[in-house]
Amino acid sequence: MSNKDGIHGTNVNGAGDSEDKRFTEGEDEQTLTTRQGHPIRDNQNSRTIGNRGPATLENYQLIEKLAHFDRERIPERVVHARGTGAHGYFETYGKLGDEPVENYTRAKVFSGAGKQTPVFVRFSTVTHGKDSPETMRDPRGFAVKFYTEDGNWDLVGNNLKIFFIRDAIKFPDLIHSFKPDPVTNRQDTERIFDFICQTPESMHMITFLFSPWGIPANYRQMQGSGVNTYKWVNKNGDAFLVKYHWEPKQGIKNLTQSEAEAIQAKNISHATQDLYEAIEKGDYPEWELCMQIMEDGEHPELDFDPLDDTKIWPEDQFPFLPVGKMVLNKNPNNVFAETEQISFGTGVLVDGLDFSDDKMLQGRTFSYSDTQRHRVGANYLQLPINAPKKHVATNQRDGQMAYHVDEAPTQNPHVNYEPSLLGGLKEATDRPKPHQPKVEGHLKKEKIERTNDFKQAGERYRLLEEWERKDLIQNLVDGLKPCHQHIQQRMIELLTKCDEDYGRQVAAGIGFTMNDDGTYDMEAGSEITPSFGHFPIEGGSPLGSNKASDAVQEAEQKGHDAHPY
Repeated sequence: MSNKDGIHGTNVNGAGDSEDKRFTEGEDEQTLTTRQGHPIRDNQNSRTIGNRGPATLENYQLIEKLAHFDRERIPERVVHARGTGAHGYFETYGKLGDEPVENYTRAKVFSGAGKQTPVFVRFSTVTHGKDSPETMRDPRGFAVKFYTEDGNWDLVGNNLKIFFIRDAIKFPDLIHSFKPDPVTNRQDTERIFDFICQTPESMHMITFLFSPWGIPANYRQMQGSGVNTYKWVNKNGDAFLVKYHWEPKQGIKNLTQSEAEAIQAKNISHATQDLYEAIEKGDYPEWELCMQIMEDGEHPELDFDPLDDTKIWPEDQFPFLPVGKMVLNKNPNNVFAETEQISFGTGVLVDGLDFSDDKMLQGRTFSYSDTQRHRVGANYLQLPINAPKKHVATNQRDGQMAYHVDEAPTQNPHVNYEPSLLGGLKEATDRPKPHQPKVEGHLKKEKIERTNDFKQAGERYRLLEEWERKDLIQNLVDGLKPCHQHIQQRMIELLTKCDEDYGRQVAAGIGFTMNDDGTYDMEAGSEITPSFGHFPIEGGSPLGSNKASDAVQEAEQKGHDAHPY
């Protein structure tokens, strides 16, 4: 078949689907069929020898039905497995604050006040599996796919504006420490704090995570952030460092630990239900996209590195400038096909948007797209939820589950390479002025110079309201109590460097007394003695479940005896 037939890159003209009006005798649009198009006339009984069996191997309808059922699921995301999503649109203001946005970026998604761009948003928790409770103490994912006129743009972030680490080489270790223990298969705060107490850059994030900010009440009433530092590039090739922030028009609501536990006892999917029902009722959630921006450069006048994702850019120095709004107004038709198969990547940028040298961002850029190929398949970008809403023509061919070939209508089907004089694809003719930063230095493995790991953590502690500080201290104490004493002491030292009261309150809660020289000693009878290898048999508690061991005992004590049957 040639391209003149109008079906590019397939070898079947007029393939059918559920909306096809070509019916065989006795069929209408509600008739159940097999994937081969065969009408199913009995979906209640397998084909057997006699009505008691046995079944036969040539029972094609049964075998196909079971075989597909066995393969209905793909590998879940290694992080952000538990999630929900919705369709909507982004509407640009055409300005950055009071200035034309074109002064800072040539990305068309931001130009032209009132222009709307379709989006799909996926909200998620991070650590646990796809059916875990949505009340867990955990960062929340906030990933947005923009289907722009220049192709897709993915803004992949979290609800919190910072992260635990600043170098992607530590990301697998971070996630391993938060994931369930490979021996006991349950999350353990001792493993978490064992990692955190040796990672001082995490103090800022820990201060947020263990406060009520670590448990958003729902997805509609939480902030979002790109977390990493990106660049905007204008038509002159000038670059600016930027941070992205989503501010909910519905306000912000967080939960204390006890409030979250009460909700979890009633509904483990409350946030998913909340978002779905709000959209179905026409109560469309809305966020304003605000930017922080500074000149490209190292900015030695600051006491932090602007590429450090463990730091917040002070709002009094770098104010939030609104650039547009996002509205979510349509629920998915099929959660698996859309919310589960949607695939994000921090490297998915359009012209006018660029990377910074943020080490975490650069590591994420490889990891995200790599995991989509593993999880969904080599042709994940051909799925409707991932495909751009514009012209696509590539020389990429084949791979598992190739749905079609990205072949241009006038392209010579024999030519799947470039350059060619035989009717192949050509390079784009427009040449925007590139951003060409000069990079020089010695190749080395070193952390950044301006780490300043404790200042902003201490500032955040002091900015929290009294009830938030109380909840933060109690959550840290509950998480640290089951840990080894040297982990407790290390954490107290780090927290004290953030703020003396911060460290003192946690120390007192665990059972340490402060000496005259500022050091701490454990009160008699408060020690935790390991009783199995390097870990106590009981271990630590999962985040958000500080009485896990009590629950184990209560289950047996409160269980009702029953007789075998």
